[in-house]
Amino acid sequence: MKISTICYIRKGDACLMLHRTKKEHDVNEGKWIGVGGKLESGESPEECICREVREETGFTLLGYKLRGIITFSSEGWEDELIFVYTADEFTGRLTDCDEGELKWIPLNEIMSLNLWEGDRIFLKLLMEDSPMFSIKLSYCGDDLIGRKITIY
Repeated sequence: MKISTICYIRKGDACLMLHRTKKEHDVNEGKWIGVGGKLESGESPEECICREVREETGFTLLGYKLRGIITFSSEGWEDELIFVYTADEFTGRLTDCDEGELKWIPLNEIMSLNLWEGDRIFLKLLMEDSPMFSIKLSYCGDDLIGRKITIY
């Protein structure tokens, strides 16, 4: 099982989203997601999210919060444990990302994007400022075939 992080960065009433269009053999191809990636050897989730945000956006996070954990499984792809963060304090200038297009999306438009069905579940929790959560999402292709949600 691989371990990764994802961060949803807010600025006012908008969230920075990544439209995954550039990476080959990408399970997220064509989807809109937050920024993040896999933990490197010896790295903590916090170190990973700070590094990934800097690499993908040019931003240095000054404040962030662990909001939940997702267990993701999909036929034909390696299972993944994902640490979900939000952030609203950062410095730097937005740069181009080699994995797709970065765009500030108004919060009231996010659910109209091409999202994973399971992402809609946890994005709603993030927008409602829900307490810490753990979600298991099981997919067959693009179809969500199982989910289990625990709110703490």
